[in-house]
Amino acid sequence: MRFYGETKSIKEWYAESRRRETPKDFETGESTMMDRHKEALAEQEYAVRMRRDFHQNPELSGEEVRTSARICEELDAMGIPYDRVAPLNVVARLEGKPTGHTLAIRADFDALPISEKEDHPLISRNPGIMHACGHDLHTAVLLGTAEILATRSLPFNLMFIFQHGEEVLPGGARDIIGNVFFQTHLPEWIIALHAEPDLPVGQLGICPGQYMASGDERSITLHGPGGHAALPDQSADLILIASHIVVALQQITSRNASPFIPTVLTFGHFRCHSMMNIIPKEVRLEGTFRTFDETWRQEAKTRIRRIATAIAESMGAQPAIEITDGYPCLYNQPEKAEQAIGILKTEFGEKQVIRLGRRMTTEDFARYSQLLPATFIRLGVSSTTHPAGKLHTPEFFPDLTALETGIRTLCSLILNND
Repeated sequence: MRFYGETKSIKEWYAESRRRETPKDFETGESTMMDRHKEALAEQEYAVRMRRDFHQNPELSGEEVRTSARICEELDAMGIPYDRVAPLNVVARLEGKPTGHTLAIRADFDALPISEKEDHPLISRNPGIMHACGHDLHTAVLLGTAEILATRSLPFNLMFIFQHGEEVLPGGARDIIGNVFFQTHLPEWIIALHAEPDLPVGQLGICPGQYMASGDERSITLHGPGGHAALPDQSADLILIASHIVVALQQITSRNASPFIPTVLTFGHFRCHSMMNIIPKEVRLEGTFRTFDETWRQEAKTRIRRIATAIAESMGAQPAIEITDGYPCLYNQPEKAEQAIGILKTEFGEKQVIRLGRRMTTEDFARYSQLLPATFIRLGVSSTTHPAGKLHTPEFFPDLTALETGIRTLCSLILNND
């Protein structure tokens, strides 16, 4: 029985393509770089099919019922045991030696509320929903990796984390971390890949140490009596007040933050339901605050509240300020990052692994990185003949030959782990 139509199960696919080889024992050292390259190439066709299935059937954060079920169906076919966690996450495991430590690989699988560009092949079947951040590719890579590693006899335990809800707070990682199984089998190292359209296919990027910023959500709602636009003296002009607040808060980044601490404060939403001749009764600002320093992150919250409140009240408005803590800073533990760089340079070549700089975007993989050694790797998905477009846009479409690179990357890191 097949749950969701087009994609063959792994057992059927293997029977047709005759790709399964005799399992190699981790301890014998028989798994060579050439073996991994051949296996990843063979696995790529299966991964392409799975990515197609996920891409055509995207689901928003918190709604990934079908995607979670498809992952479970494939794991069942592989014979890999798993647990459902809260309830959409899937945590699968391969048991190694009873005294062995645990490693983990994580992939996210939620989509975004974006309408896909209509000339894409294999366009989303769900209007207004699209895999515009590569999470379909991440999940297909992890399934392909799981299938290869399931044929190995490993000296350690291996956890495959298929995680929902990365795109919205509080993120699916929090449920995983709070799970009893995860807590009692805490990995010594957790790894994740992420599609990167600014890198060519075949290239990988890693930034040891701090890599991605923390990110908090800010909303400021102003209330006033409202009135006629021609009689501003009889009201509080909330649009003008909100504009003063937006401008004044920029001193937090330009004058209050240390020049040595990267900081971004952006308001991306300015909302009021009104007309050109009406002073509204309510205006709402929504924005994001990003930084790399936890002490400054907390101090900035206080400053934002104080400045916004003072301006609003002095100009006749009543403010309501909400600050929602988002993801922390993503930290690539330097020792593990250097270990990964060394392994991957041996696997792919010196020029195919580059060192990245820090970036102000956020990722809920950061929650794992604050708890245990973690490595977050950027996977190139663009080619000269197939520009991938930008993440979080209708144009994003990765070159699918990156699937082979992703599978080979994860397998090489696991099979060369000391």
